[in-house]
Amino acid sequence: MKRYEQYADEIAELIRTQVLRSGDRLPSVRQASSSRKISPSTVFEAYYLLEARGLIQARPRSGYYVNALRSFGANEPATAQPAAQSSHVEISELVFQVLGSTRQPDVVPLGSAFPSPQLFPLEKLARSLSPAMRGLAPQRIVEELTEGSERLRRQIGLRYVVEGTGIDAGEIIITNGAMEALNLCLQAVTRPGDVVAVESPTFYAALQALERLQLKAVEVATHPRHGIELDSLAQVLQQHPVRACWFMPNFQNPLGSLMPEENKRALVELLARHEVPLIEDDVYGELYHGLRRPPPCKAFDRQGLVMHCNSFSKCLAPGYRVGWTAAGRFAQKVQRLKLMTSLATAVPTQEALSDYLQHGGYDRHLRQLRQTLADSQTRALRGIAKHFPKGTRVTRPEGGYLLWVELPEQVDALKLHRLASSQNISLAPGHLFSADRRFAHCLRLNYGQAGDARFDDAIRTIGQLASAQLTA
Repeated sequence: MKRYEQYADEIAELIRTQVLRSGDRLPSVRQASSSRKISPSTVFEAYYLLEARGLIQARPRSGYYVNALRSFGANEPATAQPAAQSSHVEISELVFQVLGSTRQPDVVPLGSAFPSPQLFPLEKLARSLSPAMRGLAPQRIVEELTEGSERLRRQIGLRYVVEGTGIDAGEIIITNGAMEALNLCLQAVTRPGDVVAVESPTFYAALQALERLQLKAVEVATHPRHGIELDSLAQVLQQHPVRACWFMPNFQNPLGSLMPEENKRALVELLARHEVPLIEDDVYGELYHGLRRPPPCKAFDRQGLVMHCNSFSKCLAPGYRVGWTAAGRFAQKVQRLKLMTSLATAVPTQEALSDYLQHGGYDRHLRQLRQTLADSQTRALRGIAKHFPKGTRVTRPEGGYLLWVELPEQVDALKLHRLASSQNISLAPGHLFSADRRFAHCLRLNYGQAGDARFDDAIRTIGQLASAQLTA
């Protein structure tokens, strides 16, 4: 760990154990620098990281203080302990029933997996479309049919290099969103009946993909802050014939957990010893709230076993459906599967994104989006602390826009979803995030909708409905 991360973790532990309490003032940058014999910039980075985690807040001309929200330790959900056996997956029908309402305009979409479209530079993207298509050589449409736009792949490859992840440009295949990339990668390394390791809880779309391909799921214990528990994964690999892992190390959906760098490295090494491919879903990686983008597991891959999947849907252009995979040693197989299924990704959207990445100020947009989402998280947490019943636990992710809320056990999240739906509020109940429909008293909440004028009222209403179940 870097020195600022060590110092930040020490302060976080003091807050967790309530040595530092809500409202307490932290040492000034000068005091901390002098007493710890570290540079002022290291102290600043530690405080920025703690601020991103929601643990402290800066007050103008006063300093840094422990956040006035509920105490960190008492408010964090427990690590799930999944069943030891693998299981067939039957989740799609429930997903369709529960999430069918999220697309209706009169619904506050707290159950959605997308942030508000108001957060994206859609007009700038539209302006990039015409000049990009006018400059397109006709032969490129056929030459780049399956693997995707060479110009776009080059720019994606450059971002990998800038972030410190070395890849072969030939690995990159443009897809119809990240879901196609993830599904193609899963198909490339499994056959019906195979066992795939997933997080617990895990994204319901991963479970749907397993169901469609007639695969079995085995769940791995996942910490709400640190992600995959490596001891649990090692045990799963010993007990089951795992053919692939589908994990989300950066800002996992639904927990928002972030695996530390050393854990990612150890994860890649563990899977390499077992010759098990990792399908890495990294769609939230750009939405970090701290100082730098957390590296993907792909950065530590030396065997070509990590199939890194990403898209522009969560951070730039949700409707454009442009994603990609850097598929390592499986790139050729993934490309052939794409050729046999969707054949190609729409050329105009690829060209518009290429032009925007080159001229539109993508990184400036990302900086603004990250700050907006960090502010929205604080707003959502305050609402939950104020309105949700006593005993509620909630994650504080360091990126993304999703919160995992663990309500008192007496609360039925599916019933809560139905009651909220009757008041035009959508929720994602915990039943959706496990092959055996556990997490019956949990919710995933999307705070990327905080720009909606109805957001605060919706949070209050959910809290009231949950509290009513306790007194019924």
